[in-house]
Amino acid sequence: MKILAVSGSLRAASYNTALLGAARELAPAGVEIEIFRLHDLPFFNEDVEAQGDPSPVVAWKDAVRAAPALLIACPEYNGGLTASLKNAIDWASRGKPAPLDGKIACAMGASPGITGTVRAQDALRLNLRRAGCDLAPLSDILVGQAHTKIENGVLTEERTRQAITRHLASFVEIVRARA
Repeated sequence: MKILAVSGSLRAASYNTALLGAARELAPAGVEIEIFRLHDLPFFNEDVEAQGDPSPVVAWKDAVRAAPALLIACPEYNGGLTASLKNAIDWASRGKPAPLDGKIACAMGASPGITGTVRAQDALRLNLRRAGCDLAPLSDILVGQAHTKIENGVLTEERTRQAITRHLASFVEIVRARA
């Protein structure tokens, strides 16, 4: 099984992209986590869409369509989603059928703050539901004080690594049950 992963952060030293790297390492046997980078995705614009989706949008939508499930690393900026993640959701909510329609996702997020990315993940749930995407029950990992757990782009804190391992195993069971 291949799960499509996306980080809502464009930063090279992103804590959230580091979580996806850890998820790739800790994935259950037989599960591959493919990370899709949002760096080239243009901002959603209906005028652009009317002329035909640009190639980065086509690649994004094709990747979402092909994946049985999504793993989203959700940063929190000013209590909400990043523009890059919201933009990706907007593009993948368009078309017939929309790539996100009927998909299942789970979320994780890391932040230097104590509460992790709880507010952004609430916003993520709302946006994904509106796009027809389900979030797996108990589908969030909140990594607070990420700067103490991630060193040089690597998640080093063992308790969080164990939580991600359990989280992914549970998510994969849900995805397999839906297939």
